[in-house]
Amino acid sequence: MADFFVSRNGYEKLQMELNQLKGKKRPEIAKALEEARAHGDLKENAEYDAAKNAQALLEARIHELEDKLTRARIIDDENITGEHVSIGCTVRLKDLNSNQDETYTIVGEEEADFAKGKISIQTPIAKGLIGKRVGEKVEIRVPAGVLNYEIFRIEVLDI
Repeated sequence: MADFFVSRNGYEKLQMELNQLKGKKRPEIAKALEEARAHGDLKENAEYDAAKNAQALLEARIHELEDKLTRARIIDDENITGEHVSIGCTVRLKDLNSNQDETYTIVGEEEADFAKGKISIQTPIAKGLIGKRVGEKVEIRVPAGVLNYEIFRIEVLDI
């Protein structure tokens, strides 16, 4: 199984979500199932079907969170130097095709938010930048074509 990269803050959020699902949501759904069973015939009971579906989704999310937390590798800033691009860095780039500046922060998959410039370590752009240094030019193949960048700054995140 592959490591699951996450910041300490992201890890704590996942742990809080897991605790909420197990401690609050599970009993709520169990109660809804119990009430739906009390209505009688389960074959034609929409409330029962809805509660069973909600339970299945909840258990799937709990399993997913437990798996991620088990595989979690917390990004700690003492291992991130900023000498080269790595997870936990913000990279400032010059797009050599459009001459525009772009900024990406490389994070774990659970914390990715493209609208905020946070890209997952699993994306082609992040994979193409990992290990590169300031001043290097990179060519990255993405589904839409080829991106050409020059790295002009690497900053270490405060994680």
